[in-house]
Amino acid sequence: MISEKLYDVLRAPVVTEKTARAGEFNQYVFQVATAASKPEIKAAVEQVFEVSVKAVQVANQRGKVRRFRGMPGRRADTKKAYVTLAEGQTIDFGSAG
Repeated sequence: MISEKLYDVLRAPVVTEKTARAGEFNQYVFQVATAASKPEIKAAVEQVFEVSVKAVQVANQRGKVRRFRGMPGRRADTKKAYVTLAEGQTIDFGSAG
């Protein structure tokens, strides 16, 4: 996979209390492109962070309908990827790239 596309697939790590608990099970959560597939996400994480990915689970979240100054609008749809790493593997977000 081309390295420019890797950075288009992975948008940002998701850092919340829930994702911190997922870290206990060797899982990391990333916000990814809505068109990204599981094999693309796996390849991107393996090449960018140089780790071995065991499994990938995705969650699609529809954007909420909100009003701004009385006009209805809609937030963008998002996609999160829960990436499980092989035993003994970790990701240090400071050393990406």
